[in-house]
Amino acid sequence: MKPSKLWSKNFEPDKSIEKYDVQGSLAHIKMLESIGLLTTEELDVLSVELGHIAEVIERGEFIIEPGIEDVHSQVEFMLTEKLGDIGKKIHSGRSRNDQVLVDLKLFMRHELKEIASGVAVLFDELQSLSEEFKDVLMPGYTHLQVAMPSSFGLWFGAYAESLIDDVEMLGAAYRIADQNPLGSAAGYGSSFPLDRELTTKELKFRTMHYNVIAAQMSRGKTERAASMAMASIASTLGHFAMDVCMYMCQNFGFISFPDEYTTGSSIMPHKKNPDVFEIMRGKCNRIQSIPNEIALLTANLPLGYNRDLQLLKDIIFPAISELKDCLEMCTFMLGHIRVNKEILNDPRYDYLFTVEDVNRLTLSGMPFREAYRTIGMQVQNGEYHPNRSVNHTHEGSIGNLCSERIKDKMEAALEVFK
Repeated sequence: MKPSKLWSKNFEPDKSIEKYDVQGSLAHIKMLESIGLLTTEELDVLSVELGHIAEVIERGEFIIEPGIEDVHSQVEFMLTEKLGDIGKKIHSGRSRNDQVLVDLKLFMRHELKEIASGVAVLFDELQSLSEEFKDVLMPGYTHLQVAMPSSFGLWFGAYAESLIDDVEMLGAAYRIADQNPLGSAAGYGSSFPLDRELTTKELKFRTMHYNVIAAQMSRGKTERAASMAMASIASTLGHFAMDVCMYMCQNFGFISFPDEYTTGSSIMPHKKNPDVFEIMRGKCNRIQSIPNEIALLTANLPLGYNRDLQLLKDIIFPAISELKDCLEMCTFMLGHIRVNKEILNDPRYDYLFTVEDVNRLTLSGMPFREAYRTIGMQVQNGEYHPNRSVNHTHEGSIGNLCSERIKDKMEAALEVFK
């Protein structure tokens, strides 16, 4: 499989939202029956027909017909066409505004959980590689200069633990999305005696947006919170992709991938390009711009619904799809990574161990400043010969990765999605 074919578009958010519109309608009509606006018989026939529409959506056969504005109108049209005036009752106590809001909340809740699942899979792969290569040393850098010994265990594990911070942000966005706006109508409530607790329970929201204006104000705020969490994940992935591109370079030669997961050159037969990670880096950089785009779109809008908000879908939907692709691709590629276990045999990395030797002298009783000067003079005079053994024991160091504790942190961060 060539890298150009690895990136496939297999997700259509608009199609996904259609099922949530039916889900919201099922909860709404159950509430309407509870307050006497539908009979039990009407509830039953509407529920059955909505079930049929859900099956049509599931089969991918749902079509918004010419002259019908959106999914909400199409569902109502199908119900009315099949059931007559009973179908028209479904809109009682609702506005298209809170219909859209509940669909988006359900959609965002589901997609954030999907993203969290993708992060968890990548985390497990990174943790597995961290343990597999924990004893393989590699150079560590500061200012992009050879600095101190690191290890592949530290490198892989660092990105695993960094993802936990991203999941914490994702969990916060999930909690913002997990609030029921249904019943806010056009943003100012309804004179019908709506039972919003019932729909909250039916749709399995953890709570509701109580103030109806606050519910409408969440349009844009939910997307902004989600985008910030997504940008955090993208930042971690983009950083990792840059490392991979650099470490694949012949000047480093730390890692490689099978030929079928790299690309060549039309004139340079030796080239093995990291196209997958370059595309990933570009996609992740683009995703990191999304919070700012949403902030600018929603800045200083007057209170209440404004049509500008419709444009949020053009921003957030593709970003969700691209982030999920990046997570999947990163995990897939890591399953084929090859690690160079002989990196430090190269004498260019001898100076990695100066700090280790300074510390050995200090541990043997020599004052640190004197030990530093001693090793420094050896380097300056060309007399330095490194002791290449490394003995790090503290938490989170080369010899004590704390993988189980990091795993526990991730499990705790993922708890909100359960």
